[in-house]
Amino acid sequence: MRGATTAPTRIVVVSASVGDGHDGVAHELGRRLESAGMTADHVDFVSVWPGGSLLKRAYRRQLDVAPASWGYLLRALGRSRVLRALVVFWAAVGSSRRLRRVCAGADLVVTTYPLAAQALGRLRRRGKLDVPAVAVLTEMAVHPLWIDTGVSAYMALHEVAAEQARAHGATAVEVTGPVVRPAFHPVRTARDQVHARTRFGLPPRATLALVVAGAWGVGEVVAAAADLAATGLVVPVVACGRNTRLAVELTAAGTAIAVGWTDAMAELMRACDVVVQNAGGLSSVEAIACGLPVLTYRCLPGHGAMNAAGLADSTWIPWVRDPSGLVEALTTALTANRTKDPRQGIVGVDPVERLTAMAKQTKESRA
Repeated sequence: MRGATTAPTRIVVVSASVGDGHDGVAHELGRRLESAGMTADHVDFVSVWPGGSLLKRAYRRQLDVAPASWGYLLRALGRSRVLRALVVFWAAVGSSRRLRRVCAGADLVVTTYPLAAQALGRLRRRGKLDVPAVAVLTEMAVHPLWIDTGVSAYMALHEVAAEQARAHGATAVEVTGPVVRPAFHPVRTARDQVHARTRFGLPPRATLALVVAGAWGVGEVVAAAADLAATGLVVPVVACGRNTRLAVELTAAGTAIAVGWTDAMAELMRACDVVVQNAGGLSSVEAIACGLPVLTYRCLPGHGAMNAAGLADSTWIPWVRDPSGLVEALTTALTANRTKDPRQGIVGVDPVERLTAMAKQTKESRA
């Protein structure tokens, strides 16, 4: 007689296809969890919340047309509990039924998106989700929208982010460091950089500054490239993401080398000598993982400025606030690249070890 087959431990990872940062962390977590023997199911919060597609389109349009208004809105949401409650109610109630359905049978639910954290926390507080829910804080700045008393635990990039989460009312917060794909590693030999430059058609001997602005290529990217070129220290290379209009503008301006959407972002980073970013998202820590110095410059309003401040406080990434500081910042960064490993100071417990332990504990308690 055969013994009963034990179903694998199942973890649902809820992300959001709003840019690529939340999804990038979620997919890498899922990959690591499956390597550890778990079953990891990815869910896009945009698809389970009827208002998700509308919010995604509006957010993208806002960053394109009136980015300053995004900063005002984010600050207002941080200050006003009433406004925050309205947004949370809209997201949590609208997604409740579908979210419960996709999480049914899970041993643990993990999210990399703030509104999903609110929705999951609400389900747990109302007794409609009977497994732990963990929020993985994907950026250095932690907005109050991340925090809900129903969320079981929070995982932070750095103690700076952890302290912000605690200040907003989170209790179980642990520093796990950034979650980055293994493809993002430093140049191993001098030939690696040569091959990378050849692949992207980049000048073989120039000092290259890679400008990253997320998958959508938003912000003052053209101006940032022009400012970098004007220093005479670097040749700007701009990762335009899916923004084809940006590539056309840069080519017309003649101040930078425009690179369109690529799945080989790690190799593009290794082709360059320094990275300049404007949002403080996943690309920032991916660049650090590649062993590159990183600068924040002409950051996006709202989360971009908040992340810039947090990254500067952590000492991971300096914030260059105006063109007059670029020459000194670039000189320091390029010198540091040869004398200090930018990855120093990134510490934390293994998030997958913690998540698998929580999921297994839940599974065992049900047996």
